Amino acid sequence: MLLAVSGGIDSMVLLDLFYKLRFDICVVHCNFQLRGIESNGDEMLVRETCQDSYIPYFIESFDTLEFAKENKLSIQLAARKLRYDWFQKLLSENQLDYLVTAHHLDDNVETFLINFTRGTGLEGLTGIPAQNGNIIRPLLPFSREEIENYALENKIQWREDSSNTSDKYFRNKLRHDIVPILKELNTGFLDSFKNTLHHLQQAESLVSDASKLVFEKVVEEKKNQLEIHLKPLLQFQNYKAYLYQWLKNYGFSAWNDIYDLVKAQSGKQVFSETHVLLKDREKLILSEKKSTDKSEVFIIESLDSKVNIPLKLRFCKTVNIFETDSNCIFVDENKIKFPLTIRKWREGDYFYPSGMNGKKKLSKYFKDEKYSLLDKENQWLLCSEDQIVWVIGKRADNRFISKETTHNSIKIVLEE
Repeated sequence: MLLAVSGGIDSMVLLDLFYKLRFDICVVHCNFQLRGIESNGDEMLVRETCQDSYIPYFIESFDTLEFAKENKLSIQLAARKLRYDWFQKLLSENQLDYLVTAHHLDDNVETFLINFTRGTGLEGLTGIPAQNGNIIRPLLPFSREEIENYALENKIQWREDSSNTSDKYFRNKLRHDIVPILKELNTGFLDSFKNTLHHLQQAESLVSDASKLVFEKVVEEKKNQLEIHLKPLLQFQNYKAYLYQWLKNYGFSAWNDIYDLVKAQSGKQVFSETHVLLKDREKLILSEKKSTDKSEVFIIESLDSKVNIPLKLRFCKTVNIFETDSNCIFVDENKIKFPLTIRKWREGDYFYPSGMNGKKKLSKYFKDEKYSLLDKENQWLLCSEDQIVWVIGKRADNRFISKETTHNSIKIVLEE
């Protein structure tokens, strides 16, 4: 196990406990260079403690101020990203099983109050998890007072972080001004808090179970997207809660806009940094944001070309013509001219759909086939001299497909 040790009382107690219990441990310490000589003193304590007890350790110094500036982050967020990225790298490179941190019960109270005051869903009120993937927090059941008592009884050395005395940070204001009042009003406050947290965690488990059951009835998982069918969803009076549960991990924050989308007209969209939620008739479609650059064109120089981007297409000559399907067509070799191109649709595009007489505007074809806005943006066309040969994966063009009289055909296959 990799123990995160800052030199403060909590992590030094953590180190003492794990050392005495003879766990297989090593220590990691970050010097964020934010408190000058004080930061160096923390590093020295951790280094000497490990050396005295023959505990393997890793120490790294970071230019946190520069990193925060370059990445436009607060100092706290920059330090968090730096340490956790490095911790995970060490875990992987050294084949370590767990990262162990010294979060305790009072930290949990403060996190609860921060989330509560800023507004949160139920998951924000269930506290810091005792385990989150390969991160474990064994001191969560214990209060700051219990940890201090242990440190004094066992004569453990630690360093005080002067920034903890400043009320510059919101967490410190809670720690110094709010939590002491709560403890004064209720001498059993921490026990009451633990009970409340337990009930909230149980409630979240129920919510999670219900969310999964309704998801199976309402949501259809397709390649690279989710389709939320609105008719069955709206049978549930609390449908907004289900939408929140399903979409909260995709970066959305404009929840009222999402709830309004349910009854909005088709084509309306809500965006997060990574995803887009589209209203399309009687469903909401969730998909990743993608570039919609319609000028992007891919060239297929010859019949021997192997095409893997943006789609995987395979070409081969054949004299046998079989029935086509959405992923395979046969075209007359004498009617197409290389280089072929793959591109997105443009306004005014038309083609001659196989199985039909005459031509059809591609926009009309999309409408008849009930394409969503996302479907249209993601559709690729195979073209010869800018004439559509194939709406790829959907419909071939009648002008190019092989007939019974065709002598030389090319088989074109779209591979998954």
